Amino acid sequence: MIELKNDLLTVIVSEKGAELQSIKDANGKEYLWQADPKYWGRRSPILFPIVCSVNNETYRVDGKEYHLPRHGFARDAEFTLISKSDRKVTLALESSEKTKELYPYDFTLSISYVLDDNKIGVIWHVHNTDTREIHFQIGGHPAFNVPDMKPGADQQGRIRLDNADPMDALHSYPDSSHEMDEVPFVEAEDGMMEFSNNTWRNDSIKVHKCQLHRAELLNKAGVAEVTVEFRTPVVAFWSPYGKQAPFVCIEPWYGIGDPRGFDGEFKDKPLMNHLLPGASFMSKYTITIG
Repeated sequence: MIELKNDLLTVIVSEKGAELQSIKDANGKEYLWQADPKYWGRRSPILFPIVCSVNNETYRVDGKEYHLPRHGFARDAEFTLISKSDRKVTLALESSEKTKELYPYDFTLSISYVLDDNKIGVIWHVHNTDTREIHFQIGGHPAFNVPDMKPGADQQGRIRLDNADPMDALHSYPDSSHEMDEVPFVEAEDGMMEFSNNTWRNDSIKVHKCQLHRAELLNKAGVAEVTVEFRTPVVAFWSPYGKQAPFVCIEPWYGIGDPRGFDGEFKDKPLMNHLLPGASFMSKYTITIG
């Protein structure tokens, strides 16, 4: 485990999956979900080279079939520590014969965490080390404890959004599949999203077309305990349905799963990213505590 620490926060990162493990304030309060498998056994996985799923865990590159589990393989891979200081850590995953059985491209994926006062910057860097164009998706899946929720209580929470206008979300289904047509984002009104267990009856809520750039998880007093800021084309909100889980995920995504019925080439998936040989992609989202 790798620790970043200042006077306000202590952040723990694991080399497995380059995953955040803990975010505590100076009083020892934990803000990151701690992976109780009764509800969901992860904390903040990195989604790469896909977000969500490919249909039947199968996709095609130049007509050849490959198989990927939900959210890809990076979340379960061992990353290498590249650099570490008091305020920043960088870990990397390079393609290998093992990864190319699942994803037939050469790449380097680097994840950096930067601690600055009460903010944690999460930086994604994808570099194409192949001799051909590569195609990928990437996303974050951080889970945060619902403020003021007591063990065994019904889930109740609020997320303040930076858009008070009527918005749309993708049409999702209870089996976690979706279509690319839009439905009203009825869970949000005047920029406030009230959520409970029933909110997740159709799995995650996926808001695309860059309609949002900030989400603030509020306590009962209306004060933001966690703020996530992003510039991604999609942000998803999720908690497992039927479990009254004491956490909610705020997920910035550069990508989306296969819509129902999609059977085209991998490069033609909706919201795919493309990199020419030698090119790089870099983006960042920020978690603010308090």
